[in-house]
Amino acid sequence: MTDFTTRPLPEAPDVLAPDGSEVRLLAGLPAGSMAHFSLAPGAVAKAVQHRTVEEIWFVVSGAGEMWRRQGSREEIATLTPGLSLTIPVGTAFQFRAAPDQALGIVGVTMPPWPGPEEAVAADGPWVATV
Repeated sequence: MTDFTTRPLPEAPDVLAPDGSEVRLLAGLPAGSMAHFSLAPGAVAKAVQHRTVEEIWFVVSGAGEMWRRQGSREEIATLTPGLSLTIPVGTAFQFRAAPDQALGIVGVTMPPWPGPEEAVAADGPWVATV
């Protein structure tokens, strides 16, 4: 039997993601984990691609954009509070905060994040700043 987990949003980041965003770890279970990702106003994350995990993101604050590419399909989504989006396994992606607003996102990773070797660099549309 899996124990209950109760965890508030930490004030300080627990780690930096391979894309450069700040990560605050939240609750997790054997099938998935949850984290809060943030970028400062005007910050641009590194473009990456996950080897084995998929994610569902929910924008909780701020504004920005998310670029995603699967094979020949490519799109840029406008990120605003209340928007959810998916990052299927093998999708290259990159995100950035609006120039005047920090960006806050809650993401669920399935299965749980295995470690920094999970993300590999990808070619994205923007120059990373983090």
